[in-house]
Amino acid sequence: MSDTSKRGFASMDEAKQREIASKGGQAAHEKGTAHEFTSEEAREAGRKGGEAVSQDREHMAEIGSKGGKSSHKGSSSSKNDESDDEENEGKSTRGGTSEQHSKAGKQSHKNKKTD
Repeated sequence: MSDTSKRGFASMDEAKQREIASKGGQAAHEKGTAHEFTSEEAREAGRKGGEAVSQDREHMAEIGSKGGKSSHKGSSSSKNDESDDEENEGKSTRGGTSEQHSKAGKQSHKNKKTD
């Protein structure tokens, strides 16, 4: 049995793979055989990608947590906004805590209907 782990396209580093794939794409465009997406095809591909990403509950919870933290920035009315933000990081309840946002993100996926 021979060792094939150091051979082939898949074993190359990502930069080399990208370089080779790019050359292939350029050649196809020059030859006129490259597929160009219609706006409808692009829309459908984006929808499918969004659905796939949203299935990762941990990822979506992280996004919700970041959004919750982001929405609290700049809400202080004092002159020392930066120091207030640092002192109160994650302690504000305006709009819910980051933990509540995370929990809500996880819960929303449980309620999602699938086709």
